[in-house]
Formats: sequence, C-alpha cells, structure tokens
Amino acid sequence: MDVLNRLDRLELLVVTGKGGVGKSTITAALGALLANRGRKVLLIEVDPRENLHHLLETPPSGGEIVEAASNLHLQHIEPRQLLDDVVREKLKVGTLVRKVLASPVYQHFTEGAPGLKQTAVFGRAMRMVEGHGPKQLRKPDVVILDAPASGHGISWMAAPQLVFEVISSGPVGHMASQIATFLKDRNRFGSVVVTSAEEMPIQEAFELFDAMDERLGRQPELVVANAIYPPLPGRAGRDASSRLWARRRAVNEHELARLAERWSGAMAEVPLEPIDAGPSLVGVVGQHLRRALEDR
Repeated sequence: MDVLNRLDRLELLVVTGKGGVGKSTITAALGALLANRGRKVLLIEVDPRENLHHLLETPPSGGEIVEAASNLHLQHIEPRQLLDDVVREKLKVGTLVRKVLASPVYQHFTEGAPGLKQTAVFGRAMRMVEGHGPKQLRKPDVVILDAPASGHGISWMAAPQLVFEVISSGPVGHMASQIATFLKDRNRFGSVVVTSAEEMPIQEAFELFDAMDERLGRQPELVVANAIYPPLPGRAGRDASSRLWARRRAVNEHELARLAERWSGAMAEVPLEPIDAGPSLVGVVGQHLRRALEDR
C-alpha cells in the first residue's frame, strides 16, 4: 500500500519533530491534504500559543471545535481540563465533583502523575473517532495531533502504556488500557516525523527513530524533510546572498544524504517557500506533500 493511501486509512496520526522545523505547518498541510481527499479531519493542538489557529486564520476557540475549511476542523485542548471532565463524567453529583476538583490531593496528582495528561488527550481523540464527539463534529474520520517536540513526542506516544502499568484498575486504568491497545493497532494509529535538513534536527530524528523502536516497537509512517533550499538558479550571480543560498543548499544536500543512509521508509521533501505563515503557505506545502507522496 502506498503511503498516501495508508495515511488515508488511519484514524489517529501524531505529528512530531524537533522544535522550529515547521511541525505545525506540516500538521495543517497534511490535514488539509486529507480533507481535500474527502476525509473529515480534526486537528488537535495542545500548545498554548495555538499555532494551528494562526496558520489557518481561525479565532481562538476556547476549547471548542471550529471549522477551518470544508472537512477540516480544529480544536485547542487543555489537558488538565480533560482530566476535570473525566471527574465530572464519573462522579456526576455536582457537590462531590466540586470537592474533588478543589482537593489539593487531586490537583497534585493530576499535575505530577507521569503521562496522565497525555493519556487524557489521546482518550479524547479515541472517543472522537469512535463517534462520541460533540454535535458540530460527531465522528471525524481522522484526528491529527500536533504533538510537542521530539523528546516530548515519544513520551506522549508511550504515556498510555506507562499509566496502565502504574494504575491498572479503576476508571483511569481502564481508560489507559483501551488507549494503549488503540495505539498498538497499526491499522488505526500512525505517526509522522518532521525534520529539517540541518545537523541537529536530523540527529534528533535519528534519536526519535531509536526511541520509537525501543519503546513502541514501530517506526513512523512518514518522514517529512521541511524547508529545503531549492537548487540555486543557473542565472544566479556571485553576490553574498547567492553564496549564502549555495552554502545552505550544500548543507541540506549533505544532511539529506545522511537521512537517506539511515531511513529507508517513506519520505517527502518540502522546499522552502517565501510565503508568510498562514493559509497560503499551508496550501502550497500541502501541494508539495501531495506531489511527493503521489510519486512514491
């Protein structure tokens, strides 16, 4: 199965990579690409800066699902709020709910328990794809999570199994078990690693491959090398800007060769575009992704 058709069939995708490589741009472009192919897509972000909202020019949603384009929706999630919602769902009695949420024990537990917030986010995504979403988007075909940078990204993907191993019973343990099983299903869950063709991002991508293999027993469905300097035009002169362009292109070619030696799976190269962050950039990057993936 080619990579684009495989991405079409997944229900949850996590996009991760080193900070500053354009991960949110690739998340938005991939979501738009799948939406244009007829899938109902929900993009989830947890970063308080709400980068996806800025890229797609949607107003801050306050946690609500907003429509960014046909078949493309966006939601900013506060993980702590999701844990509070679990308490409300399970306890139901208002007075008891308020006492638990105000309890210092509960607050310390939710802030300090490793993997709990990440598990709650995955739990929300799983409930959405299983048809338990709000009325404005009852059941998306795919949820794409714009995950934190690489080291945190692997921690996110490993979190449900960690929580289940620590809390194996009760509502939290049951939820973690279900999510961990979901994330092990290669027909439902996958990941995309975004990098740039620079030494440190490429090295961090290698470390992420190793961590995914060790902790998850799998590799990403796709690696995207973003913001690649295109070849210098033949008519270019020998001024300072042209020399800088040539040097950056040489660095990119060297690092892409390193990546090719290590990574034999699906890869897409996205050229650097002189376009400000926004819907126009997302559209152009989406076209580059589509062409790269259709050629595979």
